Amino acid sequence: MEKIEVTIDNLKDKLKEFYKPKQWHFLTLNGVALDEKSIELQWIFSKYYEIDNIVMFYLIVNCNQVIPSVVDIIPSAIISQREAVDMFGIEIEDSPKGLYLDKDSKQMPLSGCRL
Repeated sequence: MEKIEVTIDNLKDKLKEFYKPKQWHFLTLNGVALDEKSIELQWIFSKYYEIDNIVMFYLIVNCNQVIPSVVDIIPSAIISQREAVDMFGIEIEDSPKGLYLDKDSKQMPLSGCRL
């Protein structure tokens, strides 16, 4: 697996440069709580017709940072973005809360963030 670190400032440019819809399949946006203040976000892709050719772009963010949406580049990312908002309590542009969790559910169940 190839891992490519990105920043909030260059995330969209790097994904635009990389992502070719007929060449790469967007698998998911994954999150890993690192501690009480930060999360590693991972945009994971698999190359069509090639076994085990995986590329992951990753970004370490503070819990209170606003993450740019990549839906204009990868339309199917909207579901993964909304899931990350619900599960980690982070803010991603144009990705409202409430896709997976009811109002009476435990909020941010996967986050270590203490906002």
